[in-house]
Amino acid sequence: MNIGQAADGSGVSAKMIRHYEQVGLLPAARRTESGYRQYGDNEVHTLRFIRQARDLGFSIAEISELLGLWQNRRRSSRVVKGLAQAHIQALEAKAQELLAMKATLEHLVHCCHGDDRPDCPILDTLAGSAADPEPMQLNTAEAKGRRQKTQFQ
Repeated sequence: MNIGQAADGSGVSAKMIRHYEQVGLLPAARRTESGYRQYGDNEVHTLRFIRQARDLGFSIAEISELLGLWQNRRRSSRVVKGLAQAHIQALEAKAQELLAMKATLEHLVHCCHGDDRPDCPILDTLAGSAADPEPMQLNTAEAKGRRQKTQFQ
């Protein structure tokens, strides 16, 4: 099948299929005499695997490792579980960072009058000249601490 058919069958765009080939997640496609890429059922199955892993937020490097484990029938599920657990921890850290950003923005929106006056604590904080920058610094420091803790576990 051609790249368009592989894209339809896998749910991965033709552009991303070419990208996955370029970064090595997918082996280079066979080519017709006129240079068109040709894919089989195995490649489409691999593309579905990649799409599912991307939908779960795994990085290209993590997907590469998962693909290697998936293709290795002698793998230990312990390794796969460890990768998934590490990813859960990274997602949790990211969720905490997002919640900290949300709380900071909520605080700034609450402090902003939102009227015709030119003074704005949101812009002042972004510029680093806010009268009450404590919530932003506190939340950013907390998020950074969680991020570092996650990286070293």
